[in-house]
Amino acid sequence: MSKRLAALRGLMKEKGFDAVLVTKSENHLYMCGFNNPDGTLLITADAAYALQDFRYIEAAKREIDSADFEVVMPQVRVGQWVREALAASGCRVLAYEDESLTCRELESFKKAVDCCELVPCGDIFTDLRILKDEEEVDCIVRAQRIAEKSFEELLPLITYDCTETFLAAQLEFLMKKNGSEGISFETIAVSGTNSSSPHGVPRNVKIEKGFMTFDFGAMIGGYHSDMTRTVVIGKADEAMKRLYSKVLEAQCAVLDVIGEGESLYKMDRIARDIIDACPEYKGAFGHSLGHGVGLEIHEAPTLSSAAGDGRLKAGHVVTVEPGIYLEGKYGCRIEDMVYITKGGAVNLTKCPKELIEI
Repeated sequence: MSKRLAALRGLMKEKGFDAVLVTKSENHLYMCGFNNPDGTLLITADAAYALQDFRYIEAAKREIDSADFEVVMPQVRVGQWVREALAASGCRVLAYEDESLTCRELESFKKAVDCCELVPCGDIFTDLRILKDEEEVDCIVRAQRIAEKSFEELLPLITYDCTETFLAAQLEFLMKKNGSEGISFETIAVSGTNSSSPHGVPRNVKIEKGFMTFDFGAMIGGYHSDMTRTVVIGKADEAMKRLYSKVLEAQCAVLDVIGEGESLYKMDRIARDIIDACPEYKGAFGHSLGHGVGLEIHEAPTLSSAAGDGRLKAGHVVTVEPGIYLEGKYGCRIEDMVYITKGGAVNLTKCPKELIEI
């Protein structure tokens, strides 16, 4: 039995679940190792089924470990198949993924699986996925190296005739050319006044002089990478240099102390206090310092002022991404990914951070 299946069954026993219905694609991939956005898993104390339709059945049989899962292509509706399997096994409590199952889907399962009480599974998969093993970290690092190589290849291609949308598309092309399975999220490539929006959308206009922020990531094995670099189109004036240096100072202050056992709230506070100490930047860092990264681009934990008494644990992979955004003028963000280890931390991002003028 795989470690992940054993860990899930341990949590099921603790919570009193006879079975768990897995419908979220990321959790499907995490549990059985096969990427099917429409697949369903049914896991009980002594059996596990991977329900796949005709489009995926051949690949599922090839990629899913038969020692852990029985791969099935139901000839009836999934709800009916699940009911029959649960009734035969004597299960009475079925946990569903309340974070992702729609109201319509839940009502459909309630009608179909009338032999069981349906209960929300809560954070059971968050608890499982929040700590990354070596294989997961390796995928994230490989994706990050692809992203870094692609960014390095993009920089010489930037000219004043380029549009933001062209540079975003070019960066995505380079990541796929260099081996990425896909993009972690819609690439951000915003210049000039558009860079003052932390999640600005690339425009089909020629890039403006001033700051230009690139936020992007590659994917390997379903795992994401995430990084942000801000360059200057043209020459940076003293105000821009000062702003960039302050963002970098805030990030480095966190990177110097981040590690196992550190407070999520404290990490955010360190960066925020440095930025807010400058009157012209006070309140200009409006988002949280960072977030977990894995099979989803935003996962637990969150490094924020609302994190309460949460602590970093060995196995967390988190971003550290302070920024300063001056409305109507420009903005700057610098983002690295950090792997929390026993007694410390490793910065997974190797891309240089000196101010680049293009």
